[in-house]
Amino acid sequence: MGLIGKLGGSLTQGVLGNMSEVSVEELAKEYGAYLMDNETIQLGFRLVRDVVLFTDKRIVDFDKQGATGQKMRVDSINLNSIVHVSAETSGFGLDDSEINISYIASPYYKATNGVSMGEKTFEFPKKYNIQPLYKKLQEIAYENHENLNK
Repeated sequence: MGLIGKLGGSLTQGVLGNMSEVSVEELAKEYGAYLMDNETIQLGFRLVRDVVLFTDKRIVDFDKQGATGQKMRVDSINLNSIVHVSAETSGFGLDDSEINISYIASPYYKATNGVSMGEKTFEFPKKYNIQPLYKKLQEIAYENHENLNK
């Protein structure tokens, strides 16, 4: 089951606070060359110049850089590598809420010398309730943790 099936509608509601949804067709035209064979875009969002794609296999982050935005960094998080999720709710004032995803960045998930980890933070506006999204991402992380430790 892909990310969208696991997250349900919570993702759309949460990300729209900071990002605007972009049609799958438009994203496929612009970013289709970055997809793996048999990978499909399920959702995508744009924040000014940057784009985040949610596919059936991974989260793909496009960070456009420089004054013209022609330089771009592309980063991916495989859904099956997510092993920990933490959340920070907004406080008083202008604080935003955050969900932080920890994932295995090394190519071998069960390395005898240890594994390298990566982290990615997604920020949400103060008014958004991050609890449902946190719960769904935590379910993915728990399932991955269980599968890794069988």
